[in-house]
Amino acid sequence: MKRNKTTGYRRKEIAWSLLFVTPPVLGFLIFGLAPLLTSLGLSFTSWDMLTPATFVGTENFKKMLQDEKFYKSIYNTFYLLIGIPIGMVISLLLAIMMNRPLKGISVFRTIYYIPVISPIIAVSLLWQWMLNYDYGLINEFIWTIFGVQGPNWLGDPNWVKPSFVMMGLWSGIGGTMVLYLAGLQGISSVYYEAAQVDGANRWHQFRHIVLPLLTPIHFFVIVMGVIGTFQSFSQMYIMATDGGPEYSGATIVFYIFQEAFKYFSMGYASAVAWVLGVIIFIITLIQFRFSRRWVYQD
Repeated sequence: MKRNKTTGYRRKEIAWSLLFVTPPVLGFLIFGLAPLLTSLGLSFTSWDMLTPATFVGTENFKKMLQDEKFYKSIYNTFYLLIGIPIGMVISLLLAIMMNRPLKGISVFRTIYYIPVISPIIAVSLLWQWMLNYDYGLINEFIWTIFGVQGPNWLGDPNWVKPSFVMMGLWSGIGGTMVLYLAGLQGISSVYYEAAQVDGANRWHQFRHIVLPLLTPIHFFVIVMGVIGTFQSFSQMYIMATDGGPEYSGATIVFYIFQEAFKYFSMGYASAVAWVLGVIIFIITLIQFRFSRRWVYQD
């Protein structure tokens, strides 16, 4: 009787477990795995979303290797990665300044974090106005302080990508700062006390205590920053009309969007999307492989 009762409870636990697990599993199968496999199949076809797809083999991938816009979009995307180390340095400095028991410090933390939660479309429109060549706030500031005309940020191929880097720093520093702030507050005071006993100054404490203990956060920021950069699209779509001058503002996702929904080359766009996925996978795999050499696990 006792065994039967235990078996009944066990069956109920399994039934309830399956009930709770089923919705996310179905969601992944319907909205994740199915589109993934469908795009893989479409990458070997020519499909304009209006007529039936026709199998073309590897023609999409051959076309990709011959398309100048593809290489430009890849280069532009890699260029934007410059903002990751710059943002990390600025965020860490801000986190150190915010990690002080000063009156009203929480207000400053909130102000720095506001750009992170701001809608990307609204932020893009704001920066489009600020970067305007004729009446933009940034060029007005440059003229007032230095007495020279600022660059044509969104109209000059040499300044479009730096504009996106600058905007990315403004909108992403707050989130990285919060991560570093949490890491700084998680470092035990015992380390600092032992370092002071050994005669270490502030620079030595920062170099041999803070930086090593923050390496897990460095690693997380780099990995997520690289993935996020390769997926950037919205600000380019708003600020760089048709990819910007000489296609200098188009990222790889913007290129995929144009091929799929402007030129209706869904098969070709699927092939480019798979190449993008492979690039992100390889870069992330390399990062995890080399993380064993420099990420400190306490």
